[in-house]
Amino acid sequence: MFSRSKNKTEMEKEIYEQSKIVQTILEAYVPDGNIYIDTPQNIDRVIIIASGSSYNCARFTAELFGQIAKIEARAIYSSEFLLETTIANSENILYIFITQSGETTDTNSALLKAKEAGVKTLCITNKENSSIWNASEYHIACHAGEEHSIAATKSLTSQLLCATLLVLRMTQNKGMNVSDVLRDLNDIPDIIEKAYAQHKKIKQIACFIAKYKNIIITADGASYALAKEASLKIKETSYINTSSYILGEFMHGHVAVLNNNNNALIYILNDELSYNAAKNLNNIKTSYNPPICIIGNRKNQIKSTYNLNIDCSKPIIKTFGLLVLIQLLALETALKLHRNVDKPHGLNKVVK
Repeated sequence: MFSRSKNKTEMEKEIYEQSKIVQTILEAYVPDGNIYIDTPQNIDRVIIIASGSSYNCARFTAELFGQIAKIEARAIYSSEFLLETTIANSENILYIFITQSGETTDTNSALLKAKEAGVKTLCITNKENSSIWNASEYHIACHAGEEHSIAATKSLTSQLLCATLLVLRMTQNKGMNVSDVLRDLNDIPDIIEKAYAQHKKIKQIACFIAKYKNIIITADGASYALAKEASLKIKETSYINTSSYILGEFMHGHVAVLNNNNNALIYILNDELSYNAAKNLNNIKTSYNPPICIIGNRKNQIKSTYNLNIDCSKPIIKTFGLLVLIQLLALETALKLHRNVDKPHGLNKVVK
């Protein structure tokens, strides 16, 4: 077991609260095998609006709506939504707003804009009776407790679980059986504990990552939301120049940045490594030879410098473990560079 420092940062404390928070959420919303979340009926399209880490949750949730509920879904940044001149409006559309504090200015403004159009609204927030809570028709509380570190960790994990439960509830609304997936959610605390057990290895990898000025983080499919979150977490805590790409798109011109020195590449996957992904990664290794770290199951198909993985065959469940691995990697990389992970320079956060 990795021995954490006596003077733990708020970020580290909050990362280590997550397995218990997951259990609290499951007990609150699924106390007897049934999902107790109030949702509108007959929804066939969802638009999810958020900023920062909450947007990455929105992106992943949009994928789940399509995969599980067979509902068309789109994730959009709050600031981008405010610029739109046309708002889709029908009885079968639900607008979902995700914000940790419930006081995120552009997300709240986006909600007011949506309400002016007369659409159905639902919020996922860590703060009951916040501005966004009071303005929304439907509400889901995240039960994460107050988050003090600037970098979202436990609030994001709780958002992701609440959003997953929302998808499952709306799938049930369509008469579809989700009992298997719902039962699997009980494994999430154990998966997160397995991520904690790799803290010592993560610290070693962070020492390596911290040497690079540029980090390219890639993924495919639903895992792209994890790549975006990893990029954001490392960037905001370490100040390293990170960028995230869908791997297939990265091969269309963007890959040329690997001609520069001092680049490392991370690939994240919550499912099996696809043929195309293996082919692209091997082509990158052959042509540019950057150090590659795989977060997920590489199955020895890729010659990577480092590999972090959690043994789990269920992508939705594994996602929560990978998210914690990413958080710990960002934490340790920043600490290696002597950054203030709780209060990065120039960043502020509403934690009321």
